[in-house]
Amino acid sequence: MYRSAIDVEGLDAIDVHVHIEVGADGHPSLPDALAEAARRYFKADGVTPDLASVAAYYRERRMAAVVFTVDARTQLGHSPISSESIIEQAADYADVLIPFASVDPRLGAEAVDLARALVLEHGARGFKFHPTVQGFDPSAPEFRALWSAITELGVPALVHTGQTGIGAGTPGGSGFRLRYSNPMLLDDVAADFPDLQLILAHPSVPWQDEAISMATHKSNVVIDLSGWSPRYFPPQLVRAAGSFLQDAVLFGSDFPLLTPDRWLRDFAQLELDEAIRAKILKDNAVRILGLAAPAANPAATPAVTEENTA
Repeated sequence: MYRSAIDVEGLDAIDVHVHIEVGADGHPSLPDALAEAARRYFKADGVTPDLASVAAYYRERRMAAVVFTVDARTQLGHSPISSESIIEQAADYADVLIPFASVDPRLGAEAVDLARALVLEHGARGFKFHPTVQGFDPSAPEFRALWSAITELGVPALVHTGQTGIGAGTPGGSGFRLRYSNPMLLDDVAADFPDLQLILAHPSVPWQDEAISMATHKSNVVIDLSGWSPRYFPPQLVRAAGSFLQDAVLFGSDFPLLTPDRWLRDFAQLELDEAIRAKILKDNAVRILGLAAPAANPAATPAVTEENTA
């Protein structure tokens, strides 16, 4: 069972978007052809660090990292890295790693049972979904039971939005449908499950305005800034992050496809107040992930709080 040992005061930042690309047994998260397409898209060097290496990397930088894989077994016909294994390994590095789990929504009732077990029996601190890669419409009625279960478990759901590098540059995009990652499909989820903390992963290009409107309108919706160098952020996202959404945006890199070193170097060039910069790099994540001790911050909860109402 994972139990966090994170010293929040000793951290400079919390990266809420870190992929584990290879399991403890060497099993990859994606089939080889898709992994290679993603590396070309991101111009990555092909390094796929294991969990222990990820922990060492972030500890050296005085950062904590939310780590996860994506279970897309139905869509990909490829067995996922075990979320149970990620959680178990993360327990050995609980000072720097925060394990999220993933379930394949298309498994139906099995996905609901697995989600409950991953939190209650193993200690998952949240869930990661990728509607395009997993091949599901998050607003569809058949997935309500899963959203309801995650709401009851009181943990956040981090959901990919916008364009993806998975399948990019291949014929037909390898069959992946980008529309499943339109953030407005999650607006139905946020409205129907107001106690569910939703994290919209990435600048949601080409639907950035939709994501901003959701995070402005619904206090249980926030945005992570991973997957893009800050120098390429849509200008309306920079304006929102520096003003009315300063309590609803989180630092994320998309490591190993985009490193926190590169992200932070470019983030330093944005014109932001230092107090807002601190919120984005750490303080907002502390609140959203429920990392603060209750005595120090009674409002800390994985669900909605007054502070993240824009």
